[in-house]
Amino acid sequence: MNIIQKLASEFNIKVSQVEHTVELIDEGNTIPFIARYRKEVTGGLSDVILRDMDERLKYLRNLEERKEEVIRLIEEQGKLTEELAAEIQKAEVLQRVEDLYKPFKQKKATRASKARERGLEPLAMVLYAQLLTEGRPEDAAEPYINPEKEIETAADALQGAMDIIAETIADDAEIVGEVRQATYQAGLMVTEGVDPEEKTVYDMYYDHQEALAKIPNHRVLAINRGEKEKKLKVKVSVDAERIHQLIGKSVLRNEKSIFYPLLQDTITDAYKRLMAPSIEREMRNMLTERAEAEAVKIFAKNTESLLMAPPVKGKRIISIDPGYRTGCKVAVLDETGKLKAYTTIYPTEPKKDIAGAEAALKKLVDKFHTDIIVIGNGTGSRETEEVVAGFIKKNGYPIQYTIVNEAGASVYSASKLATEEYPDLDVTTRGAMSLGRRLQDPLAELVKIDPKSIGVGQYQHDINQKLLEGALRGVVENCVNRVGVDLNTASPSLLSYVAGINMGIAKNIVAYREEHGSFQSRKELMKVPKLGEKAFGQCAGFLRISDGREPLDATSVHPESYQAARAMMEKLSVDSAAIQRGGDQTIEAKIKSVYPAKSFSQSVSLMAQELGLGEMTLGDIIEEMKKPARDPREDAPPVVFRNDVKSFEDLKIDMEMTGTVRNVVDFGAFVDIGVKNDGLVHISQLSDKYVKHPMDVVSVGDTVKVKIISIDYDKKKIGLTMKL
Repeated sequence: MNIIQKLASEFNIKVSQVEHTVELIDEGNTIPFIARYRKEVTGGLSDVILRDMDERLKYLRNLEERKEEVIRLIEEQGKLTEELAAEIQKAEVLQRVEDLYKPFKQKKATRASKARERGLEPLAMVLYAQLLTEGRPEDAAEPYINPEKEIETAADALQGAMDIIAETIADDAEIVGEVRQATYQAGLMVTEGVDPEEKTVYDMYYDHQEALAKIPNHRVLAINRGEKEKKLKVKVSVDAERIHQLIGKSVLRNEKSIFYPLLQDTITDAYKRLMAPSIEREMRNMLTERAEAEAVKIFAKNTESLLMAPPVKGKRIISIDPGYRTGCKVAVLDETGKLKAYTTIYPTEPKKDIAGAEAALKKLVDKFHTDIIVIGNGTGSRETEEVVAGFIKKNGYPIQYTIVNEAGASVYSASKLATEEYPDLDVTTRGAMSLGRRLQDPLAELVKIDPKSIGVGQYQHDINQKLLEGALRGVVENCVNRVGVDLNTASPSLLSYVAGINMGIAKNIVAYREEHGSFQSRKELMKVPKLGEKAFGQCAGFLRISDGREPLDATSVHPESYQAARAMMEKLSVDSAAIQRGGDQTIEAKIKSVYPAKSFSQSVSLMAQELGLGEMTLGDIIEEMKKPARDPREDAPPVVFRNDVKSFEDLKIDMEMTGTVRNVVDFGAFVDIGVKNDGLVHISQLSDKYVKHPMDVVSVGDTVKVKIISIDYDKKKIGLTMKL
């Protein structure tokens, strides 16, 4: 297999793009670096495509290695033929390679292997040939009777021969492939309740069946969980007679053979005893892998949307982590996220000291001139929200509040990292601080938390954790490097996601910063222990220094392009001070003036040739000159702020509201509309047009207009539609 050509075909890109990308990966370059600073080499492939290609490259290389190993193992047995070697080389999936290897794989003692040891293989060959049309099967078997080998009768001999044939059928790669395909196309997943009288969340699966080829991914994961919790019994059901006929087309060649009935029985045995159990496992595994891959994809996309939520900059914040018995923890943060004060209020049960809570909040607002109140969405959230809304209205403050998803906040606040950052604060105060900082800079704060704990997905605890961790790590890396990092303020957690930097180097950067003061230039990074030339090349462009000696250090321009960038600035009379002031908005006009051409792209092309730069790289530099270190999160939907509150009882059918998408799953989207429970927009209610997947319509963090179509007051469930 030509891996390069296969990747080019699968990703629908040029062979040269794949060749150059693979070279860059093999040289040890990181995906963010390749995506941002090697656009000419890759043809501008995105970080998402590059990660997918990297994963596929690893799979195909593993496939080729396994092929070589299997060929070697069969050759060592002296059983390799040119045809078999060609079939193995032709295989495009690992399953096919394993199917071809199966007959040669060393097995534990089986009925067939014992029959071979007793000398019954020649008889099996006679049966399988199906040439005899006269006499009795026992006549052919009598010469093999041998009490010393525990073959007492002709029936014993025939049974041993049939065992050998059954294993031969079950090991035949072509037959197995056909049976597997038929099972998938016509099979059913059948579920029933372990205790049909017990009420559980799996009630709908107590007497349920669904086609393997059509069952949705989220139902596969739900069934798996129900089985794991011993609430469901699950099996794969298929028409066995149909499978017997399918196998018979490959095995039965002569109806007149005296062995025809025996071979029919052998087919039944081969399928029931040797093939069906393994194929059922394969079907379950295949569906699970497919469902897990989709769940990981959803989790990754939701996490990306959450991380790329726009920061709320320049605001002073009161952050409240709600609770009941132990009260609500309150933290006051300045514009930079620095803790200014903290306290505890008790507006909820059992104390319900609303007057005391309002007095404490008034004191903090008046003293620190806060702009926004942040409330975590956990226990006691809505009761706290009612008090905050009433407090704002009563005092006439020009401030607003918002609800922040607190998933993972408790994980962070009790972590070793949080203890190292704030050793003098208790766990609950750290949690309140974290909530406020999530609003000020979601990316910088959420990278401190294991992405799995952020909780924007489905069945995250039931899926392959290694697969999930790898995907989420990639998403966080993409986001951090897309946004860029302030070298002089970033935490070790944030720095550790920058291309080329691990946690050890990140801690060394912070230690160097604490000992020597703020970095004045990117070059100074080379003085950090264990940060060598290779790591510098990968990370430098993603690290920003806003008030350093070199103006270009405040941009995403890579140091390797500084000479060309300076030449461009000189040619266009761009003042470096303009870069520090926020950019030169006239740069495009200057380019057209200095490099006159029919179009702006042609002007850029002329300048690129003169500067010895690629056009894509030059285009990025021009954008940086216009608006240095532009934050891509500016394009995200703004945060929804409130100054009033609704209770569940206020809701009415047909009420139209504005909400924020909190989670997207296979079957729809959950939307926060300002009451305790998020409402569900089912996939069928997302649009008037056909929707293949909810992610085609909405993302986490989106602000959407919805209408209430159903309310279950007992279960506190809200049905919403976006078909307004």
